[in-house]
Amino acid sequence: MAKEQLQVLNALDSAKTQWYHFTAIIISGMGFFTDAYDLFCISLVTKLLGRIYYHVDGSKKPGTLPPGVSAAVNGVVFVGTLSGQLFFGWLGDKMGRKKVYGLTLMLMVVCSICSGLSFGHTPKSVMTTLCFFRFWLGFGIGGDYPLSATIMSEYSNKKTRGAFIAAVFAMQGFGILGGGVFAIIVSSIFEANFSAPAYEVDPVGSTVPEADYLWRIILMVGAVPAALTYYWRLKMPETARYTALVAQNANQAASDMSKVLQVDIEAEPEKAKQFAEPANKFGLFSKLFLSRHGLHLLGTTSTWFLLDIAYYSQNLFQKDIFSAIGWLPPAQTMNAIVEVYRIARAQTLIALCSTVPGYWFTVAFIDKMGRFAIQLMGFSFMTVFMFVLAIPYDHWTHKNNRIGFVVLYSLTFFFSNFGPNATTFVVPAEIFPARLRSTCHGISAAAGKLGAMVGSFGFLYLAQNQDKAKTDKGYPAGIGVKNSLLVLGVINFLGILFTFLVPESKGKSLEEMSGENNEQED
Repeated sequence: MAKEQLQVLNALDSAKTQWYHFTAIIISGMGFFTDAYDLFCISLVTKLLGRIYYHVDGSKKPGTLPPGVSAAVNGVVFVGTLSGQLFFGWLGDKMGRKKVYGLTLMLMVVCSICSGLSFGHTPKSVMTTLCFFRFWLGFGIGGDYPLSATIMSEYSNKKTRGAFIAAVFAMQGFGILGGGVFAIIVSSIFEANFSAPAYEVDPVGSTVPEADYLWRIILMVGAVPAALTYYWRLKMPETARYTALVAQNANQAASDMSKVLQVDIEAEPEKAKQFAEPANKFGLFSKLFLSRHGLHLLGTTSTWFLLDIAYYSQNLFQKDIFSAIGWLPPAQTMNAIVEVYRIARAQTLIALCSTVPGYWFTVAFIDKMGRFAIQLMGFSFMTVFMFVLAIPYDHWTHKNNRIGFVVLYSLTFFFSNFGPNATTFVVPAEIFPARLRSTCHGISAAAGKLGAMVGSFGFLYLAQNQDKAKTDKGYPAGIGVKNSLLVLGVINFLGILFTFLVPESKGKSLEEMSGENNEQED
């Protein structure tokens, strides 16, 4: 039997879409714009870092980051993100969402700037400093995942909650796009002012000294959108669900939401106490949590883990895939700045044609189709496209077929974003109890980042040519791009299977999904 819902929560569930919803999307979403910019802009400049700091005299190819250094530069931010997701997820349930929301943003601002100020007398000291600040950048980014998702879910109404949470996450698409566009603009300006010959013409002269400023500028600009929204984050009131159900302050919750919704709301402190009864006070490691939400947590963590293996291995290393099929010219035929421009142009095209539209298709359809259907559809199409790319891989490497490869590759991005990349973010913010919501979202997101580490590190080695003579310098022979794509297809298929553990939350209140308004213990 269900308890009678608090008036303040009913008001939120049934509220019409208002200006405060869009304000919350923008305030939370700009954090994700920054998150995506900071996470993916490093892939735009890793080849440049190799040319600047690891040039080898007499080599026929430009310098590249050694395997260990490349893994550290690309992966340390994920270690920080995973740590931040767990820590701030837990802290958001202990102290409240609002109290720690500004801290995550400030970490991003400071560490974005410091990443670009990574100086040193040796390549090792520069890379070490860069990795240090990118770890703490990731720590701040990690905190944004559970806090933004939880805040948006607790502010939203039942009817459009999925779209609002997905819209926050969809700002990632604009962050990836923004990073690519900015890199194109800045590299074009540098090329116009500091033109240089190709590497094969002049190995040393192809990397002008000014190129050392280019990567620093690209990394530092990530601080700007975060800084612009810092003040507004501090002005947001605590969510009514945390205030009423966790902090047990129904009067404050009613007061805050009366101002936000511009209606009179009765506090109902006695009714709020019903939600604090022993049946709803079970902990994360209790048998009751295991029986109610154990399979749900397994579903959200496993699907996010599997999705991110595939998603990040594609996204971070798409420049290598484009080179392998000949869409990017050989590195030695370009100078350092032109190479940044070409990589940024390729990634921007993918973001514009598939990544961004995929996110917003989810926003448009998630409250019509439901989370389960979109996630199942996304994993299914990703599986099919991966196998279509992998099985006749030699066909796609022929010059006349390269555009077809890029189209199919783009479609995998489209259906990851109009699919599990969005839904794995939305669902954990809806199906767990208020006092564990941020923690469980953080755990689910951390599983995703563990998958991102597996995908990005694994792909560095797996995608290497099977012929040792044709591998990148310092890498052992791998299984090749074709077999790597086959592995990703299998991973996506496993995502289909684990999706069946995730419940549908379309059109239901958060308390209905979490069982908090149920009077009887399971």
